[in-house]
Amino acid sequence: MGDNMLENTKVMLETAKKEGYAVPHFNINNLEWTRFILEECEKEKSPVILGVSEGAKKYMIGFHTVTEMVKAMIKELNITVPVALHLDHGSSILACKEAIDAGFTSVMIDASKFSLEENIAMTKEVVQYAHERNVTVEAEIGHVGGEEDGIASELAYAKVEDAVLLANSTGIDTLAPALGSVHGIYKGEPKLDFDRMLKIKELTNLPLVLHGGSGIPDELIEKGVNCGICKLNINTDLQIVWAKAVRTYLNENETVYDPRKIIKAGEKTLKEKVSEKIHLLKSNNRI
Repeated sequence: MGDNMLENTKVMLETAKKEGYAVPHFNINNLEWTRFILEECEKEKSPVILGVSEGAKKYMIGFHTVTEMVKAMIKELNITVPVALHLDHGSSILACKEAIDAGFTSVMIDASKFSLEENIAMTKEVVQYAHERNVTVEAEIGHVGGEEDGIASELAYAKVEDAVLLANSTGIDTLAPALGSVHGIYKGEPKLDFDRMLKIKELTNLPLVLHGGSGIPDELIEKGVNCGICKLNINTDLQIVWAKAVRTYLNENETVYDPRKIIKAGEKTLKEKVSEKIHLLKSNNRI
């Protein structure tokens, strides 16, 4: 795994693209979740991208704390699978630079709410800074909805020509085109545009990322992997099963007050969900 123990996403996603599977991106929210995810990925021999949102960074104190925690865990748990540490939805050039300077190996600059010109300019600046430091960059085009949306509107879908222009103008390593997924819980069936996904894959030749991977039926995820998705972002699915297990444990053990026991009560179901997602994303891999 090299001296710094963390890898960027270049090799893992290019390999996934070539061999027809996807790498899981699990958001980490605390020390325990990081441990559970790393242990399960090691057990399943799966590469993993650990995603950290700016909110999670703030909760866990800062980028440096997260980097040092993850690196120490890789060492002390004897993790041998490739691990990337990724800034999820970096809202500014500054946030991306701070994450890179703290040792993150991959960043996402999410300038999708700006005009295409601004998105390209911001992304370009991040790419230049990142690539000089061997860090990979993901960008977003279109608009992946928030939990308040529940279902993506037609306006939110990425335009093929915009995706191609963003890819060609910036030198990004991966692209997250909005294709009908939303963050959080879906209200109704997700309507993923696979034709558009395939076109973007063919015209950009980049590994594609699907955000809002929780709550999408398995068959649609498998179809997405066939259409170029090489990285699937998962957070809500893990939160739901973990919270349910902890709630049950607390209801059944009213005298327990040790926070370690409480947080650990969700370990089994969280690991089961991690394993389930790894197998789903590998199911297309016929190599």
